[in-house]
Amino acid sequence: MPQVSDALGTTVRYTGECTAVVVVTGDVDLHTAPELRAEARTAMTQGARHLVLDMGGVDFVDSTGLSTLIVLLHATQDAGGSLRVACVPERLVRMVTMTGIAELLPVHETVAEALAALDAGDTGDAGNAAGGTDPSR
Repeated sequence: MPQVSDALGTTVRYTGECTAVVVVTGDVDLHTAPELRAEARTAMTQGARHLVLDMGGVDFVDSTGLSTLIVLLHATQDAGGSLRVACVPERLVRMVTMTGIAELLPVHETVAEALAALDAGDTGDAGNAAGGTDPSR
């Protein structure tokens, strides 16, 4: 069983009036998921209805981390926005796909692709239907 960690880093970059990119590094698990939720909600209170989670620096995600993605998806939708994930490391692609996360929210290869889809007004319901990439690649 993987050991849980308290090593999580987040950086928020506002890319528009109502959009923020949250760069996530480290582990998203039982101990660190509350920090990610808090950081994302803070960005939302600053006016960011649309969030892009840059997962390129994530080493590990447990079930609490996956639940956090769903919580943030609902929070952004309730605010009239959206949540997208980008740069999902190859080692996590299977987990995102097998759990159905990729069907609930758009998954993009890069942050630039996620932002371009937002700029194009693409707020589709699911990853591949919303211009996301096929996470099984």
